[in-house]
Parts: sequence; structure tokens; C-alpha cells
Amino acid sequence: MLEIKDIKTHREVFEKALKKRNFEANSLFTNVLDLDEKRRSTQTELDEVLAKSNSISKQIGMLFKNGQTDEANKLKAETGELKQKSKTLSEQHDSLQQELKELLYQIPNIPHQTVPSGQDEDDNEEIYAEGDIPKLDKNALPHWELAKKYDIIDFELGNKITGAGFPVYKGKGAKLQRALIQYFLDKNTSAGYQEVQVPLVVNEASGFGTGQLPDKEGQMYHIGEDDLYLIPTAEVPITNIYRNDMLDEADLPIQLTGYTPCFRREAGSYGAHVRGLNRLHQFDKVEIVNLVKPEKSYQVLNEMVEHVKTILQELELPYRILRLCGGDLGFTSALTFDFEVYSTAQERWLEISSVSNFETFQANRLKIRYKDKNKNKKLIHTLNGSSLALPRVIAGILENNQTSEGIKIPKVLVPYTGFEIID
Repeated sequence: MLEIKDIKTHREVFEKALKKRNFEANSLFTNVLDLDEKRRSTQTELDEVLAKSNSISKQIGMLFKNGQTDEANKLKAETGELKQKSKTLSEQHDSLQQELKELLYQIPNIPHQTVPSGQDEDDNEEIYAEGDIPKLDKNALPHWELAKKYDIIDFELGNKITGAGFPVYKGKGAKLQRALIQYFLDKNTSAGYQEVQVPLVVNEASGFGTGQLPDKEGQMYHIGEDDLYLIPTAEVPITNIYRNDMLDEADLPIQLTGYTPCFRREAGSYGAHVRGLNRLHQFDKVEIVNLVKPEKSYQVLNEMVEHVKTILQELELPYRILRLCGGDLGFTSALTFDFEVYSTAQERWLEISSVSNFETFQANRLKIRYKDKNKNKKLIHTLNGSSLALPRVIAGILENNQTSEGIKIPKVLVPYTGFEIID
């Protein structure tokens, strides 16, 4: 969430930057600033009424003490009127405050200056690519056919138990899934991240804090009776660990990693491009989250990108990195780099990680601050990244490593799987 003081100071700059997202902010900014002025005016009037009421209350005490009962009772009647007026003003202030918050929730984050303009994913910039795309036999299969051939992932069984988008992993498929989770966690903890296990359901405040609500409300599974949400990513509960906390500068940076299943409704997603593991309603993911001082956040973002690169290098998967354009940038992000693995059998790129800097956007919603050496209170910067999302990594491993003998397991995973080939 943007800070009102920043909107006042940088309005023209913000409006121009938001046009990269194809977002017209002028009318919203006008409404925000007008509403903020009303809120401030109401607060000033309320403070004056409360101050007057307190002053009269002191006078009443002195009058009663001096035996001036009639004068005291006259002033008591006035305090009653002031009390009612303060109640009305307080309710008006709270209503304006809520209305203001709802307006601010509609405004996305300001794109970083390096974010390119663009309408959609076709306008994203490829900034790096590594790895040779393997040449497969003419009879090579897509991963959903390989999963059936080797009986390692059962999509039909998942559909029977729950519905489409909830696969069942079996045998070596289940072991490969578990191996990847442990490998990702080991890589992250060896890089300095502290592992945490977090709840898979969150309350509404947590969803609003990291920006999934109200922006992606229709994409989240909602438990109506308890008003809780299944998490779409571990980013939500992990970042909310520090909601409303005041941190010391010495506490930063905070680096956390966690594995969770993730749940996404993915409403309206149909067609061949979402077949198999390409898009699921439930999937496993290992996440990394950073809470850092503002001046360090872009250095940390680059370090996160390099960290994910080392994982993909060890998995021996051909990949590329994209800088997302304004039209494809997530609502809460200032700058995002997407990692994509090439699926040789499908002849297309599959997104397997997003690494993002949210600057103060989440921290302002979450009220996560720190005290610097001079005891000044400042908002932190939050960052997160997939490290990694499993389904499309598995799709890439199955398709790119298929041979006539079976599917070869990347060497780095063999100590985790206990086998070298799926046959």
C-alpha cells in the first residue's frame, strides 16, 4: 500500500510510473488526497472538542470543590453535548479512515524505473539464458504421458478423489517430489535462510497484509464458516510472522525459507496449455523471504536471483530469466524477475519461479518497521521468491531427461532420491 505522504510529494512521478502498468491513477489519487484532507480536518475538530471537554471537566471539579454546585451542573450539561459531538466526530473519522484504506487498496505498487512498459507477457524482456536445449527423439512424450507410462503421477486418480488439478504422486514420482523439497530447503538453509514451518490457512488480515486481498480474492480458496483462506504461497504466512512488529536495525536482514503446499483456484484456466502439471489447484513450493533495510533491497534482490540460478544450474535444466513488463507485473511488486524452464517435449517455456522486490508496499500494509541507530522508525523492504515451485520443475526434468532406457535423474538429486533413473 502506498503512503499518502508519498502520493502528495511524488504524485506526478507516480502517475507516470503507473502508466507502465496501464493503470490510470489520477482520479484515485485525487479521491485519496481529498478524503485524507477530510479525515485530517475531522481529526483536528475531534481533538479540539476533546481538549475542550477535558478543560471543562477540570473546571467542574474545581467548582464542586469550591461549593459552586449550580455553575458546575451547567458545565456538566455542556460536557454532555461535547461528549455526543466527540462520538459523532470519532465515528466520522473512523468511516473516513476505512474509506481511505479501501481506496489505497485499489492502487498497485509503483514499478521500479527499470520495469519496461508493456501490455502482457509478450512484452517481458529476456535478460539471461543458460543451458542447452536437448534434442529429443521424435517419439518423445510430454510429461503427462511420461507420468502415465512410468506410473509416477496419476491425474485421473486425483480427479476421482478431489477434482481436476489435484494429482496423486506415486512411487518414484512421490520420492522425486520429496527429494526436490529437501534439496531446495538444504540449498536455502546453506545460503543463510532460516527454515520455518507455517500454517496452511491464514486469516483475512494476513491476506490483506501481503496484498492477496482484495486483489486475488477470487483465486483463493475461502473457508466460509471460519473466514479463513488456504494459502496461495508460503510468502503469505511467512511475511505475516512480523505483522505489526517493530524491529531493531540489528535484527536485519531477516532471511526465511519454508516449504508448503499451495492452493489456487485458477478460475477460468482451461485448454492444452494447462494440461498435466502446467497448472494445478494444489502444488508444492519452497519459498524464500527477505526483510531488509531499504538501501539493501536491490542488492538482496540480485543475490536472490543468483541463488535461484545456482539451483537450476545444478538441476541441469535450460532456463531463462525475464524482467516483467508493467502490464505483467504483480499488483504488489515493484520489480519481478521470472525464471522459466524450457519444456522440450511441449516446445514452450514454463515459469518455475518469480523473484520480487515489494519495497515498502507490503510493509506499509503489515506495519512492519524498524528503528535505526537514531531511533527513527522506518518501513522495511520485503522480498520473496520461489525456490522453487515443484510441478513445472518436475515437468522439465521428466521431459528433458527422457531416454529410451527411462528418465535420468539429475546427479544433484540422486543422494536424495536413492535412484538414478525412473524406468
